[in-house]
Amino acid sequence: MPTALVTGTSTGIGQATALRLARAGWTVLAGVRDSAAGERLVEQLADGRRPEDPHPSGGRIEPLMLDVTDDRQIAQAAERVGELTGGAAGNEAGSAVGGLDALVNNAGLGISGPLELISMQDIRRHLEVNLLGQVALTKAMLPALRAADGRIVFLSSVGGRVAMAFTGPYAAAKHGLEAIGDVLRVELHSSGIQVALVEPGSVATPIWGKSLDAERQLVVPPELTKQYGHVPAAMAKNIRNTEKRGISPEQVAQTIQTALAARRMKPRYVVGRDARAMIAVRRLLPDRLFDRLSKLAMGA
Repeated sequence: MPTALVTGTSTGIGQATALRLARAGWTVLAGVRDSAAGERLVEQLADGRRPEDPHPSGGRIEPLMLDVTDDRQIAQAAERVGELTGGAAGNEAGSAVGGLDALVNNAGLGISGPLELISMQDIRRHLEVNLLGQVALTKAMLPALRAADGRIVFLSSVGGRVAMAFTGPYAAAKHGLEAIGDVLRVELHSSGIQVALVEPGSVATPIWGKSLDAERQLVVPPELTKQYGHVPAAMAKNIRNTEKRGISPEQVAQTIQTALAARRMKPRYVVGRDARAMIAVRRLLPDRLFDRLSKLAMGA
């Protein structure tokens, strides 16, 4: 039975991916940041079992406490992978040498607003979770992935290809993931490890509700009212519209499962009509014209 480690499984794409893989017969180490979320995930798997399922007693979910910004928890996750897959822990990075068939780097958070008004603390936190944490976890899991000719999926975004106003930290992190994915795809080829980037457009997940809460807390100082006074309302409208047109997390999870089952993974999987449209328009239009359209779309 193949084994996968999926991060950020409390809600959204990570949750849908963990459940989908487990129902297909995988053993899923499901990264969560609180035990209650892990328990709910196991219950969801049990509640969804049907007699006609292809693996009614095969796949399973094991919750794993994992904050991708916590080096100690990353090392513990690597140890658990080794225990679960029959490997022995103990290289200098604390990684295991058992076989891990797949690593799905999904954990992330969203923050929006004019870059000038976002604190450096929030920007650093965003990059730690959405970019650097993914790199740290991947490095720790490489011995286990190498032992199984495993696969790595990075949850990027159309925002990793097309940066829009008021999404600076998010776009920066996703652009960074695009670079990491391209680099590792080449560097790990000789190790037998395949790497893919999954790039959804709008997805109906709780991240939008959290973004809306953050938008309500955005404070525009009086001296910048002329520049940004209209932004909170524009951001709220964009967030609501994005949530309404978003595809389901299950559609992204299906794409991830397809990638993991393919004989040879594609370098990139674009998910959603809006994502494909944005990438096409960005490729075709000159920068200045795209900027004008972007300003209209985002209310900038």
